[in-house]
Amino acid sequence: MSRIDRASRVIAAPPASVYGALLDRTSLEAWLPPDGMRGRVERWDPRPGGGFRMILTYLDPADSPGKTSDSTDVVEVVFADLVPSERVVQQAVFEADDRAYAGTMTMTWHLAAVGDGTEVTVIAADVPPGIDQTDHETGIASSLANLASYVETTG
Repeated sequence: MSRIDRASRVIAAPPASVYGALLDRTSLEAWLPPDGMRGRVERWDPRPGGGFRMILTYLDPADSPGKTSDSTDVVEVVFADLVPSERVVQQAVFEADDRAYAGTMTMTWHLAAVGDGTEVTVIAADVPPGIDQTDHETGIASSLANLASYVETTG
């Protein structure tokens, strides 16, 4: 059975604003990297079947060695499904020589209106076994906190 990691957060912004931040290159570079990393998007095609390539760089690689190199994680992402203000489904593949990071991980971002905000639930399915579950869920939670900060101040 494949492993599923998850995290969720209520964000004080409407679903349309959250969805917009999921599909805007500059926004994604600002909020997606979890604490201790920075990100750069090299390729961007925000449509079903399109996707992006992101380079995540560890600010202190000694603490968290990368999957692609000592200091980086490079990930190729395809947008498998886009439902405005409701859902973004990404298929992510890490560039790594270590087979423990091989395979396609599906990241589904569910958006649901709640009160004056949006509950964002991220479900990661088929997570490669080399990715520690606790670290991964902590990283997703960090990205969600960054997303909240980003859309609550810019939205």
